[in-house]
Amino acid sequence: MKEVLYNYDNLSKNDIDELVVRTKGLIINDDNDVTLGYSHKSYQFPGGHLEEGETLEECLLREIKEETGITLNNPKLKPFQMITYYSKNYHNSGKNRENKIYYYVVKTNEKFDLNNISLDDIEKSGKFTVKTIPLNKLDKVLLDSIPDNPINKFIVEEMLDVIKEYRKIANIDN
Repeated sequence: MKEVLYNYDNLSKNDIDELVVRTKGLIINDDNDVTLGYSHKSYQFPGGHLEEGETLEECLLREIKEETGITLNNPKLKPFQMITYYSKNYHNSGKNRENKIYYYVVKTNEKFDLNNISLDDIEKSGKFTVKTIPLNKLDKVLLDSIPDNPINKFIVEEMLDVIKEYRKIANIDN
């Protein structure tokens, strides 16, 4: 599993006050179409926070169900990349946070079902929807989205890194 650290604030491990763990799924079908969440003018791989008592895989399956309506039965899941962020004064909380995000490839031909999703208030306020984008067009779609929301500069960098690693392990040239 590839590990990446983003540490724009030059924090040390000793500076960290709290840890948040997330999982995200690169959901891709046999036609190499990628399923993404879209909210607040920002694309995201489906996923979210690990809840108490959950395994990483349980978290991923729950989040995919909540955000796409897709129920995965007995998938073979193994993270292929972990991205860690060290953030000083995370969202003005006064705490330095370590965010660990575990990325999984989720191969499925199941279609998203907006009638079967369960969104939180933040997702609802951002007019959350689900979009499917061909893998060979995804880089351009993400890069073109950067001006739409200031946070996209960081999100797109992360997503492109994940897509690059996926292409490498899947032996895809584009």
